[in-house]
Amino acid sequence: HYQFLKVTNDGGVLTVMLNRPEVKNAANPGMHGELSRIFGDIDRDDAVKVVVLTGAGNAFSAGGDLDWLTGLQGDPVATAASIANDRRIQNALLDLEKPIIARVVGPAVGLGCSLALFCDFVYATPDARFADPHVLVGLVAGDGGAVVWPQLVGYARARRYLLTGDPITGTEAAEIGLITAAVPADAIDAAVAAMAARLASGPAFALKWTKAAINAGLKVTATAVIDRAAAFENLTMLMQDHRIALEAMRSRTKPVFTGH
Repeated sequence: HYQFLKVTNDGGVLTVMLNRPEVKNAANPGMHGELSRIFGDIDRDDAVKVVVLTGAGNAFSAGGDLDWLTGLQGDPVATAASIANDRRIQNALLDLEKPIIARVVGPAVGLGCSLALFCDFVYATPDARFADPHVLVGLVAGDGGAVVWPQLVGYARARRYLLTGDPITGTEAAEIGLITAAVPADAIDAAVAAMAARLASGPAFALKWTKAAINAGLKVTATAVIDRAAAFENLTMLMQDHRIALEAMRSRTKPVFTGH
């Protein structure tokens, strides 16, 4: 059922690998659609006890594929469909009762950053890079950043990173509580495997219902934020500043925004 996600189950530990390494696992329409479905599929699969989310090669995910974003720009029907998938992904991650661990090596940017931060545990290498640079491409952070950053690091720090798009390393992310831990590259697989094994051997219903209880409060906040952030992102996807930013990315120049 999945072309752009590589899915394997090892004794109840399901690994979901974002699998477009040639473009640092940037999401295209196919991957985006698969991400909108897979977490619901996992929740219904009794053979899964724990989920590990990671990326192929030396990246977690570089966010949205530039060709895809360029094709969406200015098309209200296409942007609405994309935004609907963003909402499905966020809600499915919040509804997923099984523990999920993110293993982050390299960049986790935009949607990739949100995917990681919605996980219950996030292990990253010290030089991994977390960023939500929506504003830098003329967009609202509508695929999860506006929901999860304030809950993890507080509103002051969330504003600092969401309104500038500045990146943060794995080490810095661990220090401010954005992620669980920064782990050396030669130890990250062992750290993820150890936590996955510990959770998989634990009391399944106690774990998943404790997670559901924790997420209940986050879902209240998310309900207030997701639709508004998504709607605002949809509007900005139709504006000239977003087109200007995409053209600047292609030409490797600095965008000159017009405010339109």
